[in-house]
Amino acid sequence: MPLERDYQKSLPFWEGADRVKGFRKNHLIEILNQSEESTLPLDTFLRLYLRRNPAIGSKDRQEICETLYGMVRWRALLDYLCPRPVNWERKLELFCSINPLDFKNKSEIPLNIRLSFPKFIFDTLSKAYGTQKAIKFCLGSNTSAPTTIRVNTAKITREELLNQWKNLYAVSPCEHSPWGIIFHKKINLLALPEFKSGLFEIQDEGSQLVAHQVAAKPGNHVMDYCAGSGGKTLAFAHKLQNRGQIHMYDIREFMLLEAKKRLKRAGVQIFHMLTRRHLKKKSLLKKMDWILLDVPCSGSGRLRRSPDMKWKIEKGMLDQLARLQRHIFSCSLKFLRDSGRIVYATCSVFPEENEKQVSHFIKKHNLKLVEPPFVSFPASGKMDGFFSAVLSY
Repeated sequence: MPLERDYQKSLPFWEGADRVKGFRKNHLIEILNQSEESTLPLDTFLRLYLRRNPAIGSKDRQEICETLYGMVRWRALLDYLCPRPVNWERKLELFCSINPLDFKNKSEIPLNIRLSFPKFIFDTLSKAYGTQKAIKFCLGSNTSAPTTIRVNTAKITREELLNQWKNLYAVSPCEHSPWGIIFHKKINLLALPEFKSGLFEIQDEGSQLVAHQVAAKPGNHVMDYCAGSGGKTLAFAHKLQNRGQIHMYDIREFMLLEAKKRLKRAGVQIFHMLTRRHLKKKSLLKKMDWILLDVPCSGSGRLRRSPDMKWKIEKGMLDQLARLQRHIFSCSLKFLRDSGRIVYATCSVFPEENEKQVSHFIKKHNLKLVEPPFVSFPASGKMDGFFSAVLSY
């Protein structure tokens, strides 16, 4: 089964706990214990920890990170199987001695535990998509995500970049995105001269396809209302050919500072950063040909990259996010011109954040779907889970 082969490759200590060097083991246990007490997301905590411990070499870092993420992904199964009293030392020893997929048909273990997913998430997905698709989602979310980049076609073509790299790295074109390239071995992409000169950005294939739904043309006014650090703006900016205006807003103004750096590196010149004060200006009302609304969401489609998040998702969280998403949509809609289009997007697979929201927007704001929504599910070696819908009056 391909999933089993892929997962075995992802386990650095597969052949037994004796392969875990004491140095790596000590750091792993310390990270696991400290991160459990921290309120920071795991990736942020890990980045800060590694920065504080420069003696950890690159090979040690890679194997520590892969083992850490594997243990967090399979935490529920490890908790179930681990001898009492349960602690991270025992769970590490267990993790290094088993293949979690060997337990997927053990009917005496609750199904969601075999898949190492919270019951709420599994039950919600089973109700929406059926048990088999829910199982496939959980197994896919327990694998490592591929490393994918998007070529900046304003500076170079994908074919040119692939030719430059074909004898240097294990790379191949993405299956669906015409701008995407997959790296089949991990390297430090940020250190490459091609990155520093703005020839590419790191971006999941699904995210690229969501951004592509903003079919802007030269001279258009486009608003990225939840812009973050500008990843999706960068993916559609080339369509304007530096003619028109990109308006970027995010409640986290510090994120826009990073976006500004990235846009300049990519050669985009027609962007304007908005503050809350700018949003009050009447000159922006009904001015946008396109609005991209990549709203805050559960992130359930990207749990491969943030496996700690699946242990934090609950019904109350989804209800709160749904209210926030509706509020953001209503606030942004006033900037759309009558002939314009708005792209509502999430990196979630929950209908409560996707299809049900679109139905609400259509009914409340008298909108219509321009085309069927884009939907992707995480699968081994494939894109993350995304949803997007293009709406208009």
